[in-house]
Amino acid sequence: MTVPDSPTPLPDERRAQVVELLRRRGVVRVNDLATELDVSAITVRRDIALLASQGIIRRVRGGAVLHGGALADTLAVKDPEGTPPPQAAPHPVAAGRGQLTIGVVVPSLDYYWPDVIRGVREAAAASGARIVLRGATYQAADERRQLSWLVESLGVDGLLVAPTTTGSDGEALVRWLQHTDVPVVLIERTATVGPYQEAMESVVSDHALGATMAVRHLAALGHRHVGVVTTLQSPTAPHVRRGWRQACEELGLRLDGALDIATVDQRHPDWPKQLDEVLDKSLSSGATALLVHSDPEAISLVERCQERGIRMPGDLTVVTYDDEVAELCDPPLTAVRPPKSAIGRAAFAMLTARLSDPDPQRPAHRIVIEPRLIVRSSSS
Repeated sequence: MTVPDSPTPLPDERRAQVVELLRRRGVVRVNDLATELDVSAITVRRDIALLASQGIIRRVRGGAVLHGGALADTLAVKDPEGTPPPQAAPHPVAAGRGQLTIGVVVPSLDYYWPDVIRGVREAAAASGARIVLRGATYQAADERRQLSWLVESLGVDGLLVAPTTTGSDGEALVRWLQHTDVPVVLIERTATVGPYQEAMESVVSDHALGATMAVRHLAALGHRHVGVVTTLQSPTAPHVRRGWRQACEELGLRLDGALDIATVDQRHPDWPKQLDEVLDKSLSSGATALLVHSDPEAISLVERCQERGIRMPGDLTVVTYDDEVAELCDPPLTAVRPPKSAIGRAAFAMLTARLSDPDPQRPAHRIVIEPRLIVRSSSS
């Protein structure tokens, strides 16, 4: 059978060609099918998912085989432990597509991101999708390695990723994501691509608004000099600082000589020295309140205040950003809580909407979700 160069076959004709190629070759990879049929890899994945849902073919890593037979049984997709993925009743979003496999790459599995992952898992369970999670290390090279494995070896249908986007390595990673053959939704990150700087699809917390809410709360308590302390490597820090500055300007709070410090995080060996420097500058500048990102640094600062006899909230009021463990501090810390689980659910919904929409001209979608301010004893 000869695949015509033009015109592009209709969907039913194309799927018939897929089945014929599988009959002749036994197993065919997605990228090879895309080349031979002169369509995108995403289109081929949709065809494979539909044919698999009809019981005609069977999906395997990176491609497909005809349903049934020794080859199909041998190559069927399995998880790293060697057991078939669990089957769930399909949600209407995934109906007719077979089970979706979604790759998730986040920079940490022990702080901030577990709640985001929980949101993804809840949404995936409702849709009958399979989630494959990979943890990275805030390094673009490591993220690229994890993503490449998910796309090229596992053959995922789409990616949810919180990538490094800055620096030359981060920019290269964004370009790679732009050109990969599966849909991508960024989580808590934004990036632009192409000559006109078009935005990639993303779901993010409005961190700037969260910081603004914290400053408004402190101003309502009578504070006129609110400082900000952030960590140097945090991707969230620029947004927190922007919201802090905007709120100070809007409320007429002091900005000339205001305390604005970027420090190492509390795991760094220089942290104890920098912690005392932060407190010394707070006292000398006349700051009466601090917005601190994130919880570990804020709790460490509270502990050092207590050691130095600085009363809280009498001498210094502290609000933290993240609310991972802020409630466990003494006193419990007022905190801005990003909508982590909601971010995960919305990102999964955006990705499945992209996979379900055959229109190649579907515009890019971006979602921004509002954080909450949780008032506790540290600012009462």
